[in-house]
Amino acid sequence: MLDTLSILGDNAGFVAEAYGMNSMIAMMLPIILLDLVLKGWALWRSARMHKKYWFIALLLINSAGIFPGIFLFMTNTEYKKKCTKSATVA
Repeated sequence: MLDTLSILGDNAGFVAEAYGMNSMIAMMLPIILLDLVLKGWALWRSARMHKKYWFIALLLINSAGIFPGIFLFMTNTEYKKKCTKSATVA
């Protein structure tokens, strides 16, 4: 696993030159994108499930995708039950 991750470090210079960024930003870009996707997904799910306090917490807390990931994992079964129930009603 560490060998696979070392490829990112070895190619950081190439990525930085190709996109005109320094190497630190190039290394953080995947984490930033992952956080953006997970946060958007978690905010969408919390709004759809009418969980106002979770929505506010997810909006304010920045944790590089950890907090939204925990929320998505914790609400997975509840969301599936709600979606199947609303799909059968409609």
